[in-house]
Amino acid sequence: MLGPTPGSIAPSYAALLRVPGFGRVALGTLLARLGGQMWEIVLVLFVLQRYQSPSLAGLTVLLAILPGLALSPVAGALLDRQGRVRLMILDYAVTAGLMATIAVLSLGHRLPPVLLLLIVSILGVSNILSITGARSLFPLMLPRALWDRANGLDTSMYSLTAVVGPAIAGLVVARFGPEPGLLVTAGVAAIASGSLVGVHEPIARADSAGSLIGDAGAALRYVVRHRSLRGLAITLFLANLGFGVIPVGIPVLVLRHLHGSAATVGQIFAVVGLAGLVAGLLIGRVSTEGRERRLIAGCIAIQAPTLVLLAFTSTLPVVFAIAVIAGAAGSVINVGIFALRQRRTDPAWFGRAFAVSMSLNFAGAPIGSALSGPLLEHSIAVPLLLGAAINVVAVVAALVLIPGQPRAEAQ
Repeated sequence: MLGPTPGSIAPSYAALLRVPGFGRVALGTLLARLGGQMWEIVLVLFVLQRYQSPSLAGLTVLLAILPGLALSPVAGALLDRQGRVRLMILDYAVTAGLMATIAVLSLGHRLPPVLLLLIVSILGVSNILSITGARSLFPLMLPRALWDRANGLDTSMYSLTAVVGPAIAGLVVARFGPEPGLLVTAGVAAIASGSLVGVHEPIARADSAGSLIGDAGAALRYVVRHRSLRGLAITLFLANLGFGVIPVGIPVLVLRHLHGSAATVGQIFAVVGLAGLVAGLLIGRVSTEGRERRLIAGCIAIQAPTLVLLAFTSTLPVVFAIAVIAGAAGSVINVGIFALRQRRTDPAWFGRAFAVSMSLNFAGAPIGSALSGPLLEHSIAVPLLLGAAINVVAVVAALVLIPGQPRAEAQ
């Protein structure tokens, strides 16, 4: 069953915290996302400072994400079979151990690029369990009347960590170096793992007569046949492909062209998160039902010109201003995605379908980062302008491929 279903619930953020167990899960998710936001910045700064290679930085970002996306159908089947909380705890613990390993090996000068990429790939596989686990856990714990509030809170928590995480990461790396940055990030992941110990699953684990691979294949077919999820996957793949230049592009722009520091990079990403935090809380107070497609398409359209402006900027204040616009638009897009996916997916498929859908949606980001790395070696403008053009195509895809209203979908 889907958690408490009282006859009449007044939607509010306070009502979320009265749902048994939700506060603990929200806290664990908040800590994990803080570590994740720190990891994204520390990883790129680590590679740029220790290996002096934007191309390797782009490839590292790709392998930090893509292996997990490729195995997302299996991850979703595991979440439905084994339970979300226990696998989230396991992932956070593995993440802490591997981040610490990277730091120790680097300090001992025993971390060639191949070994770094191997460890990062393992992290990418592990992380998909906790990312999908948290997103599919929230709607299972809450009554439908609180979903919009939960989506707003979810997006705002992500944005809050996007404020604090990059700022902490940038300051630690600037003051002490990238290896201490990795160790601090590992510590946050370890605390997140411990915070979820003792939390009970909101529903019983699913029993399946089929094999794990069979369940994974069924999840992939479900999403491919589902008009809304299929349209969402194509739209967000394109949007993230275009916007994938940002994780590598901004550090290269700031460090090499605008003569900023690692702390400045962290501050810019923190501004993105702060804008997203405010936008997420505000949009969470509005009913998104029936408006999801327009929110997604409209805010992707807003992000395209920000990439064009970034391609030609020569001052840091302009970069900070662009960060505000991009952060707010990205937060609204996320709320629209969460709402549409929750309302149009059969609850029995939340774990499996969410894992596949989220992975297909996000797959464009690491690919965009990897492709932009070599281009950034020669030009800052070209990859940003290409990203803007791809985002325009994503707007068209949203309006054409995502149904405006729920229809009969594949079950």
